[in-house]
Amino acid sequence: MSKVLATDLDGTLIPLKDNTKNKQDLIQLERAIKENNVTLTFVTGRHLESVQDAIERYALPGPDWVICDVGTSIYQRMEDGSFEIAQPYANHLQGIVGELTTSRLREEFASLDMLRLQEEEKQGPFKLSFYCDAKQLRAVHDQVLHQLTHRALPYSLISSVDPFNGDGLIDLLPTDVSKAYALQWWTEHAGLDNRELVFSGDSGNDLAAMTAGYRTIVVGNASPELMETVHQHYESRLQVDRVYLAEKSATSGVLAGCRHFGLI
Repeated sequence: MSKVLATDLDGTLIPLKDNTKNKQDLIQLERAIKENNVTLTFVTGRHLESVQDAIERYALPGPDWVICDVGTSIYQRMEDGSFEIAQPYANHLQGIVGELTTSRLREEFASLDMLRLQEEEKQGPFKLSFYCDAKQLRAVHDQVLHQLTHRALPYSLISSVDPFNGDGLIDLLPTDVSKAYALQWWTEHAGLDNRELVFSGDSGNDLAAMTAGYRTIVVGNASPELMETVHQHYESRLQVDRVYLAEKSATSGVLAGCRHFGLI
């Protein structure tokens, strides 16, 4: 049976600032992943260059796979350390959006002056991202959603607030696509059973993956509300053994959860 750790990065695998224990536990976790032949998959909203920067900056273990761009890109790490796009997934997303490319989508929303395009490196072939005023996020969300629905565009919308600078974020992705959607596609594409995989996360944008049936680690720095939501989900299904609510934060919680589930 395969062993797979799929993990969010920020607030989860990446050590929290000035947390020495997290940094020590990251070294232990990397060693244990290698010794136990665990397949490591990053599941993140970051774009690939930002993931590579994080690997270097925080001395993260090299992942075998990276699901990034909020679930719109999947990359496999090659033997030389480079990352290659998973073309079957790109083809799958192309099938969802058809002829409506993100460049045509830009034109659809060019007239909305409350939206500001994010930097070019944060865009993707299947992801169009904007900034907006965080105080207006709900109103902007509703207006963008109305336009998507009214025009019957094959895209859905994820809105959030950037935890680092407080910007409002609007991401347009192929209909129903998310980090959880991409992870499920990858799980099936790799011929894995959901039970072979452990997922770890810390925030609301991990919730869909946390409640998708994988064994789940909720790290200790997650909000009490998120912990309660995930716990109730599995309790209602009589599957409490599938969730581990870590007492330890971030990296240390991931390490403890991997031990709890016998991954390492």
